Amino acid sequence: MSIRERLSGNEATAFAMKQINPDVVAAFPITPSTEIPQYFSTYVDNGEVDTEFVAVESEHSAMSACIGAEAAGARAMTATSANGLEYMWEMVQIASSMRLPIVMALVNRAISGPLNIHSDHSDAMAVRDSGWIMLFSETNQEAYDNMIMAHRIAENKDVLLPLMVCQDGFITSHSIENIELIETEEVRKFVGTYKPEHYLLDRKNPISMGPMDLQPYLFEHKRQQWEAMKNAKQVIVDVAKDFEKLTGRKYDLFEEYKMEDAEYVVVCMNSTAGTVKNVIDRLRANGVKAGLIKIRVFRPFPGEEIAKALSKAKAVAILDKTPILNLTGGPLYEDVTSAMYTLNMNVATINYCYGIGGRDVTESQIETVYSDLQNLKDMSNPYRFLGLKSK
Repeated sequence: MSIRERLSGNEATAFAMKQINPDVVAAFPITPSTEIPQYFSTYVDNGEVDTEFVAVESEHSAMSACIGAEAAGARAMTATSANGLEYMWEMVQIASSMRLPIVMALVNRAISGPLNIHSDHSDAMAVRDSGWIMLFSETNQEAYDNMIMAHRIAENKDVLLPLMVCQDGFITSHSIENIELIETEEVRKFVGTYKPEHYLLDRKNPISMGPMDLQPYLFEHKRQQWEAMKNAKQVIVDVAKDFEKLTGRKYDLFEEYKMEDAEYVVVCMNSTAGTVKNVIDRLRANGVKAGLIKIRVFRPFPGEEIAKALSKAKAVAILDKTPILNLTGGPLYEDVTSAMYTLNMNVATINYCYGIGGRDVTESQIETVYSDLQNLKDMSNPYRFLGLKSK
């Protein structure tokens, strides 16, 4: 039986962590993710979990503590945002290289400078190819559900990679929504007990972790990470099917909204998808065949599947909520167009940089995107800005 509640995205994430009852949580506060370890610490203090909560002096230390705990055979979790993730940078890479299935809540926020505490995706995009699985969450419900599925994915023997669950800072992290929670007993049964095959405290099978790895083997080990990421795609699908059996809520690599006959399509991630859906409903009522691809799984990137879903469109707009400073398009744009090129799909595709530093994204702006797609003739400037102030 589901439990109906009203929670913010941060509360929902912390509640999921309580239900999972990890062995170790190590964290350092940073807006807007601070509430997650703050809420969780009350569960520790109240005796509602058996978790060892480690209050460290920095985000670098938080990830280091998670790595040490996970290497020792414990299930470890943390949470951070923006500059905190940047401070973890070295250890984020080491966690994935050591194949440690740590789960992290990443509450997306603009990276300084100048200082900004509001939401864009520059933090996640900065670590997108560091070997972490990345799930994005449109709503508080999805952030909760993704967190419940996270360990089943990361700890799969064919994967063994760390995983981050992303949600938009303040937009979902601090906004309260209706949510359906799962009974704690069912959550723990679904997640299961962590039983690593290899860990440092196994005295019968001594191992070393993080040793020197020079020319003879590093290349092959990186290829193994690639294989693990490749395996993760099917594992994510399989875990989502089991989750649907438990809750009735269906998830896939990405969500298709009104895509059956869509001619003009927007591709985006996280909370913006809700705004786009409202615009689509209005456009559909006026005869415009508008559609949406909402990316849920960004790493591993389901390029082939997305390209095929876009193959019948007349024009596509890809929305990147991160500063685009390379003059060749944002990360999501580059991934989608690369997949389309590989499959020889020639669909007119433009890129929008939007919502930087938490700037509001309005329905009228999304309507402008669909209007541009319907009148797309000049492809000499595919790189555009949405919601930029006039000079």
